[in-house]
Amino acid sequence: MRVKVAACQVPAQVGTADPAPVERAIRAAAAEGAALIVVPELAVSGYCFRSAAEARAAAESPDGPTVRLIRSLTAELGCVVVAGYCELGADGRVYNSAVLAEDGELRAHYRKVHLWGREPEWFAAGDAPPPVVETRAGRIAVLICYDLEMPEWTRLAALAGADIIAAPCNWPLLDRPSGERPVEVVKAQAAAASNAVHVVVADRCGRERGVDWIGGSVVVDASGYLAADVAFDVPAAPRIVIAELDLEASRDKSLGEHNHVLGDRRPELYGAVTVTCP
Repeated sequence: MRVKVAACQVPAQVGTADPAPVERAIRAAAAEGAALIVVPELAVSGYCFRSAAEARAAAESPDGPTVRLIRSLTAELGCVVVAGYCELGADGRVYNSAVLAEDGELRAHYRKVHLWGREPEWFAAGDAPPPVVETRAGRIAVLICYDLEMPEWTRLAALAGADIIAAPCNWPLLDRPSGERPVEVVKAQAAAASNAVHVVVADRCGRERGVDWIGGSVVVDASGYLAADVAFDVPAAPRIVIAELDLEASRDKSLGEHNHVLGDRRPELYGAVTVTCP
């Protein structure tokens, strides 16, 4: 089974709560036939909060306007959407969260577990593994940004049967050697190859409070190679990356005649991986 997917790269600004760029991108991707559409982390609220109070002011409940919009678009357009948003939980805490919606229904809700930079000042960390949901676009796992850089976390998704890891991201632009691909993209490729699972990353663009972004939206197939050619231009601009993925390629974990991505593991020797760092 082949499925068309889209990674939508859009801007956002703290204080505007403007859903229009997200809606336009989703509609454009659906018009291109994408069955799975991924938009960035904190796609409407923006990212560069100055305080916990500012993050709280931007937060919405899971039945707030951002999630309602995502759900309504999936019902209208017949697609699966994974989108990041700023959540005000029923427990009163603020979370960096993402939803997976299909046919107007909220199919999965995930709270970012691995917080980056100043995020612990603004968000509580999630405490549940990445959900894996059977959809019309295959079995989709949801992670957020820095989660994708934790090999244990992407492996959990693969062990749970994910065909595709959908990762809303906000990757800040850092210095890198001339001609080199962003290391965050390399890590997404490594996650795909080491687990034989497709990875769809929706990064963002547009300067926000002095911060520029990589614009690293990519579709990586289960071999670890990019499924669509992209250029990592600076400054990053809005774009939609579309590619077709073969779900059977992510379900066959064999490496030639003699090896198996998951079967060759020696988990009885990996206890130290779960030991807390000093």
